[in-house]
Amino acid sequence: MVAFGEPRVVMFGTGSKKGYTLVQLIETSCITAHFVEEFNDIYLDIFSCKPFSVRDALAVFKKAFCPKRVDTQFLKRQARHQ
Repeated sequence: MVAFGEPRVVMFGTGSKKGYTLVQLIETSCITAHFVEEFNDIYLDIFSCKPFSVRDALAVFKKAFCPKRVDTQFLKRQARHQ
């Protein structure tokens, strides 16, 4: 995955939803994350039109954040070709 431009990080929200949100464009789509301060939660989305290793992405996430628990969902979508 190759970054396109600089990431945008913004603090916003109220109450239990307050936290930082990150948006990083990549050549094949984007990576977004929301960090909820009140609960120390991270919600990460990787959307890419190019196939990538879910195992590698999870390993990078675990190394960077050292989570106590991880729940994952992987959705594979097929683009329609015309």
